Amino acid sequence: MIALVLFSVLFVCLLISVPIGICLGIATMSVMLFVDGAPPMALLARSVVTGADSFPLIAVPLFILAGDVMQKGGMSRRLVGFANSLIGHIRAGLAYVNVLASVFFAAISGSSPATVAAIGSNLIPEMEKVGYERRFSASLTAASGMIGVMIPPSIPFIIYGVTAEVSIGKLFLAGVIPGVLFAIMFMLVARFLLRGNETIAESTKDFSPKHVAVSFRESVWALLVPVIILGGIYSGIFTPTEAGAVAVLYAAFVGLFVYRDIRFKDLPDLLASSATTSGTILILVIMATAFGRVITLARIPSDLAMWLTSLSDNPIIILLLINLMLLVIGMFMETISSIIIMTPILLPVTVALGVDPIAFGVIMTVNLAIGFCTPPLGVNLFVASSISGVTIEKLSKAILPFFAGMIVLLMLITYIPAISLALPSLY
Repeated sequence: MIALVLFSVLFVCLLISVPIGICLGIATMSVMLFVDGAPPMALLARSVVTGADSFPLIAVPLFILAGDVMQKGGMSRRLVGFANSLIGHIRAGLAYVNVLASVFFAAISGSSPATVAAIGSNLIPEMEKVGYERRFSASLTAASGMIGVMIPPSIPFIIYGVTAEVSIGKLFLAGVIPGVLFAIMFMLVARFLLRGNETIAESTKDFSPKHVAVSFRESVWALLVPVIILGGIYSGIFTPTEAGAVAVLYAAFVGLFVYRDIRFKDLPDLLASSATTSGTILILVIMATAFGRVITLARIPSDLAMWLTSLSDNPIIILLLINLMLLVIGMFMETISSIIIMTPILLPVTVALGVDPIAFGVIMTVNLAIGFCTPPLGVNLFVASSISGVTIEKLSKAILPFFAGMIVLLMLITYIPAISLALPSLY
């Protein structure tokens, strides 16, 4: 009865476009008020307080603010310039530059839509100038933007780490190899799609060590961000949460005094924008804490585990079903909301199958990151569409080859856990 009321109210609220954080709170409250034997209302108040009282969670607004300051401060433009100086001269070079720049920016933003916005606004017009179809450029940008939540620091990894109570530092490491594999795959698919295409320019410019050196000098402050953040975390100098504060201070210093693309009068707007985004996420987290406790008390995870094992006792099949479930959820729900809701439900099931919680964090994040590129939600598609002017319908078709590559890599990450666990095992 608790499960029926909980998910019925949640579904109805989502259907009438109530914000997801409010949906979670209303669904939880409905169970406590109207279902006999449900937890008392005091649990909601206690859960909200304990959910907000989390030191690792402070990393989320800090990294959001750092990403906004870095984007406004011109780091994305300089990263694109450096990537272009390295590989812009080869055949299909700007397609590779697009992916490589997404990897660079992912390592300083932690957000997929932010990566698409930063890289797309710089590269989509430039790619069109040398003969790339706008539809191809936009679909490649939307696809490679998903790397933004896989290369550390990653906001979804922080949310999963808080929800699942696992090491955020290990999650950051776990995302590195999958992120690099996705980048290589996007480059290979792009090269395959461009085979025999004579309309694109052979090169953007001849390779020049001098130009590489100049571009490196201009972008070195941006390239140092992941070195400082990750180096500080894994050397034990500071925690992931403290790394967020360091990133904010560093980004502000570089934007104000080195690149000088930010002025002091820009800071109030930057702070207000970041606060709005952070507030939305934090409301989600604290409401989901109570939601998750009701789910646990109602034994929904164990019931789901029994249902899945009744379908098959083969872990391969069960993991395949979980992947399909997460892919569908990613099409309709925002990533952070999905992680908050589904982690307490699915994590006990996968742990019972012998899946490492760190590896499952990567599996869940990759599944939901693919949702950035699939309609109807498809946030990356909407960002790329607004930048390029290409319709969502055309983008959805153009991204299909990249989507096929995503599914292949998702299966490899699911069934070869060493891909995710190789680096965390060294930490």
